[in-house]
Amino acid sequence: MYAKYIKRLLDIVLSVIALPFALMISLVLIPCIYFEDKGSPFYNAPRLGKDGKIFIMYKFRSMKVNAPDIRNADGSTFNSDNDPRVTKVGRFIRKTSLDEIPQIINVLKGDMSFIGPRPDLPDALKVYTGNEAKRNSVRPGITGYSQAYFRNNIELRERFRQDVYYAENVSFALDFKILVKTIGTVLRGRNVYRNGSEKTAANPKKDQKT
Repeated sequence: MYAKYIKRLLDIVLSVIALPFALMISLVLIPCIYFEDKGSPFYNAPRLGKDGKIFIMYKFRSMKVNAPDIRNADGSTFNSDNDPRVTKVGRFIRKTSLDEIPQIINVLKGDMSFIGPRPDLPDALKVYTGNEAKRNSVRPGITGYSQAYFRNNIELRERFRQDVYYAENVSFALDFKILVKTIGTVLRGRNVYRNGSEKTAANPKKDQKT
């Protein structure tokens, strides 16, 4: 009952309430992002949604225009506190998670939920093993179980495992616990970057931070 109906109803109500505040913050961030390197303030990219359906996820751009796509050895997105691809404004909005604000629109549209696994890139379908694709049986979220507890400092396969656990155990109590933990994690600025990230290949794609 909760996972099928109540959770979606809460997403709609909360996103409508949050929209005016998101707009006010956006009016400050948009010119800051644009004037730093004269690029679009937004980064829109395809992501895997519920049941593997691809949708366009919105976020504020945190990297320089045409920044290359760099991955860790396990295929996850590279991120580091000294990543030269990240702008000054981008570093701030990543640390505070303000870059995720436009995803409130995704929630309102039904592409995402406030709580759920972070949406993967479409090419993740090629690397799933075992039951890892089960993470896509629920709507992806602005924050989720692995983000609340580990944020970006977690190996790819472990993140998938945590996401599958969430998909199999969706409940109001778990969502509330994740929300409270997320607030604490963001306020303390913990695990913004992955310790020991190892660069692999670079491709001429725009910001690929998930």
